[in-house]
Amino acid sequence: MALTSAAELSIQIFADGADLDSIRALSTNPLIKGWTTNPTLMKQASVSDYERFAHDMLDIVDGKPTSFEVFSDDFDEMEKQALRISGWGDNVYVKIPVSNTRGHRSDDLIRRLASSGVALNVTAVFTIDQVDWILDALTDGPPSYVSIFAGRIADAGIDPVPVMCEALSRLQRLPGTELIWASPREVFNIVQADEIGCHVITVTHDLLRKVATLGKDLGEFSLDTVKMFRDDAIAAGYSI
Repeated sequence: MALTSAAELSIQIFADGADLDSIRALSTNPLIKGWTTNPTLMKQASVSDYERFAHDMLDIVDGKPTSFEVFSDDFDEMEKQALRISGWGDNVYVKIPVSNTRGHRSDDLIRRLASSGVALNVTAVFTIDQVDWILDALTDGPPSYVSIFAGRIADAGIDPVPVMCEALSRLQRLPGTELIWASPREVFNIVQADEIGCHVITVTHDLLRKVATLGKDLGEFSLDTVKMFRDDAIAAGYSI
């Protein structure tokens, strides 16, 4: 049965961004159950002081799960950054990339951090093979997240739904670890993720503005589109 509004979603929506004004505006939205960011989004938002930004963000989000990412390419330095980040709050999850830039996988680091009680969000995951060894590394740790970049899998011309469904099946052996549908491209991806029982989807601030159209009557949507074209033509002063 088709959803008629975003309020019917079972999946948790985590807002993905780094603009503090937008984060503040979204902080009162009941749809938002958590927060994520990454160095690319922070750079786009002209963040210059990583730790200052993180503390400002944490002051806004009112204790909801929030993920911050390490940015070193050296595993020992990643570990130092992760331990520092994890100390910023009980609601903080440390994003660890599935590998460094040389393709060396991060399972040993994940295992050490998880065994130390650090809540993790393993990110940039694309394959079931990666999911399997990540779960092995997380076994002795606290509840954590695995972020599969479903949107980028789709960008490669591959249907991400079977991958996400298989990942959900694998995650059953590690209760408390939740799957994140990362990098959605359209509102329909939220519906897809919800339908398969995915735990979390990260949604950029731009895409969140479109969530209000979820369940909208298509006839009404059509008329609104016609009106938009007409209004913009008038506003531009076009004539033929």
